[in-house]
Amino acid sequence: MKKIPVPLNSPVPEPPPLKVRPERVAPQRMISCVICGSDTQSSSPEEMCWVCRRLKISAWRDVEQQMPAQE
Repeated sequence: MKKIPVPLNSPVPEPPPLKVRPERVAPQRMISCVICGSDTQSSSPEEMCWVCRRLKISAWRDVEQQMPAQE
């Protein structure tokens, strides 16, 4: 591909303006986390924020690793 030389004093063309698209997805209703009270989406089944949900999963893993196997 051959480059076309551009004189140094020529104006640089501006890029076309970006078009703003309206959101197509309806915004989720925000609720308070039942543990810490921070905002979270209503789509979560436990009604917990992502931090509390991760801490809960981590705690379950710790308990399962510490429990001795019962016969």
